[in-house]
Amino acid sequence: MRRLLIQFATALTLVIVPVVAFASPLISPAWLSENLDDAKLLIIDLRNKIDEGSYETFLEGHIPGAIHSDYLKDGWRVSRDGVVGLLPEADQFQSLARRLGVSGDTHVVVVPAGVSSTDFGSAARAYWTFKVFGHNNVSILDGGFAAWRDYAPGNIETGAFVASEPGNFVAKFNSEFYVGTPDVAALAANPGQALLVDGRTDEQFYAGGKHPKAAKAGRIPSAVLMDQDKAYSSDGNRLKSRDELTSIYGDLGDKTIVSYCNTGHWAATNWFVMSEVLGQQNVKLYDGSMVEW
Repeated sequence: MRRLLIQFATALTLVIVPVVAFASPLISPAWLSENLDDAKLLIIDLRNKIDEGSYETFLEGHIPGAIHSDYLKDGWRVSRDGVVGLLPEADQFQSLARRLGVSGDTHVVVVPAGVSSTDFGSAARAYWTFKVFGHNNVSILDGGFAAWRDYAPGNIETGAFVASEPGNFVAKFNSEFYVGTPDVAALAANPGQALLVDGRTDEQFYAGGKHPKAAKAGRIPSAVLMDQDKAYSSDGNRLKSRDELTSIYGDLGDKTIVSYCNTGHWAATNWFVMSEVLGQQNVKLYDGSMVEW
């Protein structure tokens, strides 16, 4: 009787606990290939001027079923009061996401070109934007379209995509990953309360150059330099391994971490590595960065 009860309980567990495919913040081409037919999957190809791509490039070849959205043109970042690269308002992003076909149960896969660290920043910033507005089921294709092309050269689609049915995504702002200028100013005025991580180049950090939209060269007081390019392997055109990243970023402690750069683009890569790959708690991205500062 006891054996029968155990067998029954085991069978019941198998019935009420379905097997769910696991997707991490970074997914491989192999994982994507295995899940390509999932009706809940939405693949967003972000190729744009940063990677010398465009919709025309997308038409020449893309992952089967993918749709295209230009990271620089379609509203992923907006300008307000002369400041470029800012987070859109909730209703603006909700409109964009719904137009792309995102619903509450959609698994979004963001695809960069896979050609440089700056190109990866497009995917990291789009990923962060989804998280800030409450959509957690989102991943980045490790290595981007270039990695897919190498993995499955015979599985490339050409021509225009079929537009998705409008989604029902509801944007709900989550301040866990976001920080604005007033809070950054308060943290900078009290060194030791937070770790401010500057993702720009050595030249810009040490005031040898600046973004065209920034009023002055320099850095936010008490910031430390972590050029986002150090997280990226140019050989494979993807992020370095978790072990390598752990060594590069070191012990980040348990303070609030503010990731910034010029316009919150390079900073998105540092944010993604620290928060999503290394699992660091309380990492925030300052979208206005040096241009707003």
